[in-house]
Amino acid sequence: MISREVTIHNSIGLHARPATFFIQKANGYKSSIWLERGDRKVNAKSLLGVLSMGIAQGMTVSLIADGVDEAEALDGLQQLVDGGFCE
Repeated sequence: MISREVTIHNSIGLHARPATFFIQKANGYKSSIWLERGDRKVNAKSLLGVLSMGIAQGMTVSLIADGVDEAEALDGLQQLVDGGFCE
C-alpha cells in the first residue's frame, strides 16, 4: 500500500464532471484506491463517495492505492489532478 498527497487546483474543486473523470481513471486500475481527507476515507472508484467528500479548490487530499498497479495508479491519478481534470 502506498499513498501520496495531492492538492486540487481546478477552480471549482472536485464537482460532478471532474469527479467522473477521476473515478473513470481510478476504475482503469486493478488496485484498490481511496481518497482520504481528515478522518474521512472513501472509495475513489465510487462517484457518490468522491462527491460526498466536498473537495474544493486548494484542498489537499491523500490518494491511497493497494494492489499490483498501485504506483502506476497514483502516478496516473496525480497527472489527472495536476492537469486540472481536463477542464
